[in-house]
Amino acid sequence: MKVLGIMGSPRRHSNTEILLDKALEGAQEAGAEVEKVLVSKLKISPCLEIYACRKDGNCAIKDDMQLLYDKLLEADHIILASPIFFYGITSQTKAVVDRCQALWMRRHVLGIGKEDARARRGLFISVGATRGKKLFDGAVLTVKYFFDAIGVRYFADLLVRGIDNKAQIEENREALQDAFRLGQKLVLGSSTDNEGNKS
Repeated sequence: MKVLGIMGSPRRHSNTEILLDKALEGAQEAGAEVEKVLVSKLKISPCLEIYACRKDGNCAIKDDMQLLYDKLLEADHIILASPIFFYGITSQTKAVVDRCQALWMRRHVLGIGKEDARARRGLFISVGATRGKKLFDGAVLTVKYFFDAIGVRYFADLLVRGIDNKAQIEENREALQDAFRLGQKLVLGSSTDNEGNKS
């Protein structure tokens, strides 16, 4: 079983990456093979909306997203991690999401991949500096549609408010434990899906 972690923060060793690493540790402890992709290290252009993917489900833009497509399709479960920038996911992460229009086209228009019987699950991890009531609303909606586009069910999320300083999340033992536990549950499954906001 493979779990793919997508690190969407442009800053290395960020609060977001610390939580993602904990979740991947939990997944690995539960028996999964894990891999982490650093989106900021990839060259991914924005979607051009030229609908070349309508022909065969393949994107016409040849960049590092081509490698990520394969990883997204091969993974049994996916963890997407992004801090909140202006009440949304980072631009680096959003570029990945937008470019998955090709995978949406494959599944929902061309019918490619519909035969995949795996119960693929997705976990969303996010950290925000402020404590706004709707801080994560836009990001969660975007990630839900992203998971749907690639054939993954939104399983749970870990959303933490009031975190901004570098490595500040390490002081939040509960959040670290939640990340590890959710990584385990992502692999093992749980009777309580969509556990919701851990803010």
